[in-house]
Amino acid sequence: MSDSRHSTRQRLIDAALELFAAQGITETTTKQIAESAEVNEVTLFRHFGNKHGLLLAVIKEAAIFMDLGQTWVQQAEQTHSIDQALREYAIAALQVLDKVPEVVRSVIGEAGQYPPENRRALGQGLTQANGYVAKYFAAVIDRGQIRGGQIRGGQIRGEQMPLSAEKLASLLNSLLLGYAVIESTSEFHDLWRDRDDFLEHLVRLFLPGDILAVPSTVPLTQPVADLPATLVHTLLQRAKKSGLQDYAMVYLLFAAGLSPEDLVRLELSHHISDAHHQLLQITSSISSRQVPINQWILGRRYGSHLRNPLTQWLKSRKDNQAALFLNTAGTPLLESEFRQRWQEITVEQFAPTGYPPTPEQAQQTWCIEMLTRGMEPDNLLLLTGWDADKLQPYIQRAKEKTAVEQAIQLDHKS
Repeated sequence: MSDSRHSTRQRLIDAALELFAAQGITETTTKQIAESAEVNEVTLFRHFGNKHGLLLAVIKEAAIFMDLGQTWVQQAEQTHSIDQALREYAIAALQVLDKVPEVVRSVIGEAGQYPPENRRALGQGLTQANGYVAKYFAAVIDRGQIRGGQIRGGQIRGEQMPLSAEKLASLLNSLLLGYAVIESTSEFHDLWRDRDDFLEHLVRLFLPGDILAVPSTVPLTQPVADLPATLVHTLLQRAKKSGLQDYAMVYLLFAAGLSPEDLVRLELSHHISDAHHQLLQITSSISSRQVPINQWILGRRYGSHLRNPLTQWLKSRKDNQAALFLNTAGTPLLESEFRQRWQEITVEQFAPTGYPPTPEQAQQTWCIEMLTRGMEPDNLLLLTGWDADKLQPYIQRAKEKTAVEQAIQLDHKS
């Protein structure tokens, strides 16, 4: 008898989801749902009370929503990359919402018509669904990948705001639901270029150092910390073994001082080359600048203007993509995907600070090398697109390195 009741209930939920998704909640009647589930309308009312009660059950119990949450929890034991897990969850969640755009539109448009008890129950259902993602964040926090209760960059009177796993989950799901609502109810907006653009910035928002705090063993603020030559050359060799594209990417970080964001924006047309020099055209929403690609990196030469890690990668390309760097699917590489590649290349490598090297430290290393080799600060500002205040710590660090080198030379003379 119990199995029969469960089967009837599930048939009603499945039928309701199918009809809600096809024609919206308003246009769907309880009679249509009952007929589709092959039961009488009285049975529907006995199980759910009314159509809004059935909608609540659909949101809480429909397989597509339940499976998504359970998969997310299981993933906590498998992932070693927060940004990749976030991206995979966001893609999966939006794919689920894509299947039911009429449900999304109807819930937003008809929420005011729900009786108070149904609105309260709907809120409880959303809270329950949010619990799956909160469990994921809690598991990752316990494993030490992020530190619970902190947001970097979000401050009240100089103190960091607490943010629990539950609040992190709420923020993520609210952003995803907001995206789904906007995409299903409006067109021709300029909020983001496309879904990939939205996902890229969503993941960046949650990356360590932005919203999520870094592990408790890592300092919350890191000064300018360039990398030693031996480590830089080791990373370049590891990248070379990893493949032509990885080698080209790491090479450009140290040879042109690019940020990860600069790197993934590059297109083939941004590479300017002749027999005497190579340049990159770096573009953003607010500026455009040219940066030369160095042949020499911390005392070691990496090819020539005509043959180097970048030109080798370009010669190997057999595709028609405009992007300079691609992912395994053959589409433009995202910043989160690049950071994953960086983590794999730098595994078990440590900077003098005691922590794994970051892509940002590659850019710092390039800036300081340019200054120590004699570049004027004003010229470096033109190459980086920074303001003078941001450059000051680099100037100080370059002076420190020059002073150390001078002291070593004096000691040798003695």
